[in-house]
Amino acid sequence: MSTSVREARLRRHRRVRGKVSGTAERPRLVVFRSNRGIFAQLVDDEAGRTLASASWLANRGHKGTKTDQAAEVGKTLAAAAKKAGVEACVFDRAGYLYHGRVKALAEGAREGGLKF
Repeated sequence: MSTSVREARLRRHRRVRGKVSGTAERPRLVVFRSNRGIFAQLVDDEAGRTLASASWLANRGHKGTKTDQAAEVGKTLAAAAKKAGVEACVFDRAGYLYHGRVKALAEGAREGGLKF
């Protein structure tokens, strides 16, 4: 039985989501990576709401590689989190490897002041 790459990632994501959930004090920083860009949001799972979000679409003028772009998205998300009054979160890599763009986004968010 062969599974597609997407199905395997979603299976990993479901497995991780059994262990990781966000609260109002420590929301879940969830990452979505597409071929063209990267999106991130802070989610309070108890209330079922998104507290802050950032995407590569907001940083369209930014030149550089997709990894640089991801770091910028992380910094943008950290700034939005500060505005929303959030300084700590739990990182949900959504079944992606902690490598490349996902790692760059996490490090950008840490640089911006988010703790996880």
